[in-house]
Amino acid sequence: MYVILGASGQVGSAIVDHLLAKKLAVKAVIHNPEKASEIKAKGAEVAIADAMDLNSLIEAFKEGDTLFALTPETFKNEDVLGETKTILENYNQAIKTSGIKKLVGLSSIGAQYSKGTGNLLMSYMLEHSFQDMDIPQVFIRPAYYYSNWLAQLPEVKKSGILPTFYPIDLTLPMISPMDVASFVAEVLVKDNESKIYEIVGPEKLSSDDVANAFAEAMDKTVKAKQIPREEWDANLQKIGFSTDARKNFIEMTESTINGNTDPENNGTTVVKLKTRISEYIENALRDNKK
Repeated sequence: MYVILGASGQVGSAIVDHLLAKKLAVKAVIHNPEKASEIKAKGAEVAIADAMDLNSLIEAFKEGDTLFALTPETFKNEDVLGETKTILENYNQAIKTSGIKKLVGLSSIGAQYSKGTGNLLMSYMLEHSFQDMDIPQVFIRPAYYYSNWLAQLPEVKKSGILPTFYPIDLTLPMISPMDVASFVAEVLVKDNESKIYEIVGPEKLSSDDVANAFAEAMDKTVKAKQIPREEWDANLQKIGFSTDARKNFIEMTESTINGNTDPENNGTTVVKLKTRISEYIENALRDNKK
């Protein structure tokens, strides 16, 4: 049975759908019991668990042989890395009490750095939390999700401005989260040897490129505008980030601007997936209208 953590999230729910489409046995692990009935209706077994609660994870991992793991992030944590450490220790202990024989972890490009990368350190920790286990471990490092830009959609609609923390001409590897989900599902089923994948979209993109994709999809003028560095903290506080979450997000953003989020491409396998941002945004806007 495939045990999928974060199964009600964007990527996790799509992974569940892919596996169910293959007629495979799936246990979807979620935090919010209100989402259980919808997932059960798809044909998955459901377990309610809190990543901070070891006993609930032990129960959730029962009967599983393949685990999909990720580091949950709410941006409200008061100790981002400290809580991540606890969660990963819980995963480790729960796996050891279970029949899990393979682990697939959702990491991030930039996970090779052990310091100075803020939130990306969560992925570094994930990749190094199971070294005492003699089971295949596959880690998947996606590029920056296209979906992150959708948070700016209200401002784009209102003013035609796409706010960005990045210099507007800085190009970054980016990817569709739906491509990530389909890739993870294939790895869960087929890969049986430890390795690291770094997955990117068809091209590197700048904030200007993203603004142009919005402009084309919405048939209006859209311009990218960088948020001044001195306004980052206030902007993040306004949307509900905790003090520690703001600190780690800013450190990650500065690390990205400094070039630390290109694929490592050293002992890893780099895979280029197909969905372009124009297609992703068009589909997202269509879904938004439903």
